[in-house]
Amino acid sequence: MFIESLKQFFPVLILLFAVWFVLSRLPKVELGHSKAFQSRRLWNWLPLGLTYAFLYMARYNLTVSKNAFGDLMTNADFGTIFGVGTIVYGFAFVINGPLTDKMGGRKAILIAAAGSALANFGMGLLTYLGHTSNLVLSFSILYGLNMYFQSFGAVAIVKVNSAWFHLRERGTFGGIFGILISLGLYFAYDWGAMITKNFSLPWVFFIPTLILVLFFIISYATVRNLPSEAGFKDFDTADESHSKEGEQLGALHIAKRMFSHKVIVIISVIEFCSGFLRHAIMNEYIIFSKQTGIMENFVAKNWGLLLCCAGILGGVFAGTISDKVFQSRRGPVSAVLYGIMLVGSISMVFMLKSPYLGWLMMLMAMAIIGVHGMLSGTASMDFGGKKNVGTAVGIIDGMVYLGAAAQSLIYGAYLPNGEAAKDQMNWISWPSVMVPVAFIGFVMAMKIWNARASGSSSH
Repeated sequence: MFIESLKQFFPVLILLFAVWFVLSRLPKVELGHSKAFQSRRLWNWLPLGLTYAFLYMARYNLTVSKNAFGDLMTNADFGTIFGVGTIVYGFAFVINGPLTDKMGGRKAILIAAAGSALANFGMGLLTYLGHTSNLVLSFSILYGLNMYFQSFGAVAIVKVNSAWFHLRERGTFGGIFGILISLGLYFAYDWGAMITKNFSLPWVFFIPTLILVLFFIISYATVRNLPSEAGFKDFDTADESHSKEGEQLGALHIAKRMFSHKVIVIISVIEFCSGFLRHAIMNEYIIFSKQTGIMENFVAKNWGLLLCCAGILGGVFAGTISDKVFQSRRGPVSAVLYGIMLVGSISMVFMLKSPYLGWLMMLMAMAIIGVHGMLSGTASMDFGGKKNVGTAVGIIDGMVYLGAAAQSLIYGAYLPNGEAAKDQMNWISWPSVMVPVAFIGFVMAMKIWNARASGSSSH
């Protein structure tokens, strides 16, 4: 009995170790903030971060529901639904980035929570009423709506915190905040699996709805755009802007400047590949495990928690070797991590029946999440400036989700279904498609080996 209890608690110990490791590695930055300011700032970013984590739960619960739907949702159906959602998400940034710059991050996170809650309630209601005859059409519409509102979340986070954190504090904050965002994967996959196991299927949508409503209320009460809105003095955060006066620029103006910059064009290509590979790992392994009957292995049973750990450790690993080994250059780190992705995807071709496939997935997840967190965050902050950061985040993160859309549609067309899906070797197209994408990402990362993300030196 004790051994069984210990086995159940072991995954939580892994998560606690990952959190401890991250917190112990974070440098201390003293900028003279009062204890009152630091306390109020904590109650600004913590509800914001948890809201975003639960938005993840309300996003990737579709993957959990796919397994629970069984034959009612084929791999092709899932590919179409998820593909529509990610295309909407990618292009929504063009609209929602500038909107967030104008209205502020507080309103953006409230819109994200309310809109996603409404869309998830709709998917839950359709499932509860048993309206599955037009499942692909109805879920594509509702999931697309969900992803439109979800796209406000990422820009809201960067927009709000750009006013509350000095440039020198953002690395420290990024490590802590990475924990919160990675928790979203744990909520989505592991909590979602527990929900479908202990409740009826509609609750995998209803429970995130209720949680988002709760955090809408909490965020409304606590989150503020500026320190001055919470009774503190605004301060110079020392970040850069495109213009000398730091004026707010239009989306097309920012996009033109960003995409006339050779390094940013290359980063956009890399991040397209990152979106493809990240979702090829996060979505497809759990579906592969279910359909091939290996769902009871340790990695599959604790998929969300281990992805959470991979996200936390990947970010810390990438940041540490970037600063300590490569003098804060991001290109070499991206190349190293993409090298892991390339070798890993080639290895997958020969490991589809291996009991160690899941652990290979964890290594690759750590690598690709490390690349994504570094390039998306760094590029958006360096080239957007405080007033235009929402638009900049949208452009870069939009490329990530266009890559995710390509992944979903391609795999929806080529992955096996039905009886064929039970044979692991019939999934050979899964790693085979990842190999060239990882190769392109690796080559592009090598091209920015000597680039620096500060000022004109990155040209």
